Amino acid sequence: MKIAYTIVRVLMGALFVFSSAAYFFQLIPTPELTGNMKEFNEGLTASGYFMTLLKGTEFVCGIAFIVGRLVPLASIVIAPVVINIFFVHVFLAPEGLPIAIFLVVASGFVAYYNRNIYKPLFDVK
Repeated sequence: MKIAYTIVRVLMGALFVFSSAAYFFQLIPTPELTGNMKEFNEGLTASGYFMTLLKGTEFVCGIAFIVGRLVPLASIVIAPVVINIFFVHVFLAPEGLPIAIFLVVASGFVAYYNRNIYKPLFDVK
């Protein structure tokens, strides 16, 4: 199971690092968006800071996943991002759903693998 954990962790980290690098260095042309997805993306971009914060968080967590350090913390930090990615693709851009499903499953697997680290967080005394 440790080999599977390492593979999933590194793949997820690589996905986050490459997507944030593509954003910061404009490696991939931005696809033409339409409808509600266009409005959603314009709203995030109009804030002026959000996309940089989001991609910076993805980059830092991706590096943590690839290197294997602070993975439980990175999993907690990236969880809301993964949930948002999933629901954006469910409701606004279904063409990206396979990657979103991979991220949800991979995040769940990484969290399950580290479940003993999270256990004290849920101890109610």
